[in-house]
Amino acid sequence: MKGPKLGRVQLRIMEVLWEKGPASAREISDVLNRGERIAHSTVQTLLRQLEAKGAVSHRRQERTFVFYPLVHRANVARTEIRGLVERLFGGSTSGLMAYLLKEESISRDELEEIKRLVEAMEEQP
Repeated sequence: MKGPKLGRVQLRIMEVLWEKGPASAREISDVLNRGERIAHSTVQTLLRQLEAKGAVSHRRQERTFVFYPLVHRANVARTEIRGLVERLFGGSTSGLMAYLLKEESISRDELEEIKRLVEAMEEQP
């Protein structure tokens, strides 16, 4: 299943919902404001946009809307990564991998895990 395309702050809202579970707009604003400041009205607007994209829904709990995710993190990650590969590497997954191996600091443990993943893929028919 494909996830919706999300903006930077929309993705941060989704992270809160994936980590915390169902939450009100106020609760989401409080979590987000532990880092970069964001207006509560902006969070409310972004939640409406996320609903329009089919990423979240809400239920009414007394006088408060409680939001919850409709999409899985893995589906959003797949969409975001595919978009990154298309935009920056012309659709080349090996281009992305080569960039990461050359330009990013990769620990020995991470490199071993990458080797195990490659070997497992080579064994597949």
